[in-house]
Amino acid sequence: MTGAPRYLVTGAGGMLGHDVTAALHARGADVTGLGRADLDITDRSAVRSAVAGHDVVVNLAAYTKVDDAEGHEDEAFAVNAYGAGTVAEAAREAGATIIHVSTDYVFDGTATTPYAEGTPYSPLSAYGRTKAEGERRVLAGHPAGAYVVRTAWLYGAHGPNFPKTMLKAIAGRDTVSVVTDQLGQPTWSADLAAQLLRLADAAGLPAAGTYAEPGIYHGTNSGSTSWFGFTQALFGEVGIDPDRVLPTDSSQFVRPAPRPAYSVLGHDAWSRAGIEPMRGWGDALHAAALSGVLETDGNASGGR
Repeated sequence: MTGAPRYLVTGAGGMLGHDVTAALHARGADVTGLGRADLDITDRSAVRSAVAGHDVVVNLAAYTKVDDAEGHEDEAFAVNAYGAGTVAEAAREAGATIIHVSTDYVFDGTATTPYAEGTPYSPLSAYGRTKAEGERRVLAGHPAGAYVVRTAWLYGAHGPNFPKTMLKAIAGRDTVSVVTDQLGQPTWSADLAAQLLRLADAAGLPAAGTYAEPGIYHGTNSGSTSWFGFTQALFGEVGIDPDRVLPTDSSQFVRPAPRPAYSVLGHDAWSRAGIEPMRGWGDALHAAALSGVLETDGNASGGR
């Protein structure tokens, strides 16, 4: 590669896509952002045309409707598995690096210590199965230049996410009930976007002391908490009494797709690459609050 790298971001219209393209624009990069309406990643010809001429492909295009995937697994498979593999193969043909974002749902959540990057797949849901197969196809389709980055519990400024749901919910009631029996790593999408670019730098333009081998990385803020603990911390950051969060368990919220009870991911691959893992989830939440990402309804400070 000669000159500055040229980036392609698929799924650029989503929450993480907005942050990745913004971070690239902020550093003055040559970036093409394509949303769902711009590129169907299941169209092999269209994908090849889109990828051609780029040096780094950040694949964020995905079928993310977790519950709907239980009844529409074929549709989810087309995007999350076949489509992901198609993008990886096109990147290989173009001589480009691919960074493909995946999920903690490739695991069943029965662990009690953080999942290592090489832990065997054990998905519980249709969504998890399709994402696991997507990882396999990306890694097989471009062995020398594929980077899979799993994330979890993502929130940010764009699109629906858990903090927005909780802040909207508390605006209309005295309390909210949140589960204590699911543990994970709340992850700010802006932090993940920055980490993906560090990975791209270490993969395509190795700097002294950093070189990221192709393979699997875990892109989550460090530490862990429950959804209950996260909501209490969220409320504290925006000036709502954390005691308005009441504990409950998952049996009170039965949904079509089972959720992993334990979604804590280990970060050893970053250290091996000479890249610092992402900061703690509490520090990230505080920074997100200061940045104005966490917006509250005017009625949130008081109950009915």
